[in-house]
Amino acid sequence: MWQGCKLLTKRIIPCLDVKDGRVVKGVHFRNLRDAGDPVELAKMYNDQGADELVYLDISASPEGRKTMVGVVEKTADQVFIPLTVGGGIGAVEDIRRILKAGADKVAINTAATKNPDIIREGARRFGSQCIVSAIDAKRVYEEREDRIMVDTDEGRCWFDVYIYGGRKPLDMDAVAWAVRVEELGAGEILLTSMDADGTKIGFDLPLTRTVSEETNIPVIASGGAGTLEHIYDAFARGKADAALAASIFHYREYTVRDIKEYLKEKGIPVRV
Repeated sequence: MWQGCKLLTKRIIPCLDVKDGRVVKGVHFRNLRDAGDPVELAKMYNDQGADELVYLDISASPEGRKTMVGVVEKTADQVFIPLTVGGGIGAVEDIRRILKAGADKVAINTAATKNPDIIREGARRFGSQCIVSAIDAKRVYEEREDRIMVDTDEGRCWFDVYIYGGRKPLDMDAVAWAVRVEELGAGEILLTSMDADGTKIGFDLPLTRTVSEETNIPVIASGGAGTLEHIYDAFARGKADAALAASIFHYREYTVRDIKEYLKEKGIPVRV
C-alpha cells in the first residue's frame, strides 16, 4: 500500500467551502457570506499556480446528504491540478463516486470518527494517496491525564475533535486521532483549527506543529491565514507540509503567486 510521506516542496492550497452550490466563508464555521461560483474560482486558482484545490461541501454531513457530484464533474473538466473533495462522504461507495466524478482525493471527517474502517477500506481499495483525514480541532484548557497536553502562549490545552461541520464536539483527542488515522492508512491530514478559522489571526501553530511531529504523513495547516507571514509561519514554525487558505484568496487580498514569491524569497521551497 502507498504510504504518504513528508515532502520537501511546500504546497499552497485554496479551499472552497461550498453550500447550496456557492462558495461561502465565515468565522469559526459561522456567519457565512457568499464568495462566488465554485467552478469559476477553481479555474482562477488553477491559473494562478495553486498546487491543489480543496472543495468542502460544508452542509452535506449536517444535512445528512451526499456531496456535490455535479460541481466536481464541471471542475474536473476545467482544472488540471489535484482536487480534494470532502463533505457527506459516509461510505466507501461515496469515495468511489467522488473519485469517478473527477476528484483525486477525498477528505473524510465525520464518517471516519464513527466508522474508522472507512479509512482502512478506502485506502485498501483506492490507495492511501486518495484518502485525506480531515480533522477539525478546538482548544480545551483543561488538564487531563488521558489527553495529549500542548503548551501554548495562552496556557496548556488539549484539542477536541469536532464533527458535523464544527457543530458537535466528540471529547476525542485530536492529536491521538491524527496518529490513529495514519495507522489506518490515511495518506494525508487536513488539520483545521476551529479557534482560528476565518479570523485571519494566523494558524494555530502549536496544534499544527504537534500533529506534524507526531505523524509521518503530510499535514495541511488550515484555519487563520491572514497575511503572507502567517503562511510562512505554518511552514517554518508549524512544520506543515501544505498551507490551506480561503478568505485571503476569495476576497482578492493575495494571489497564489503573491504567496509563492514571498515564500521563495524567505527560503521556503515552493513550485513556482
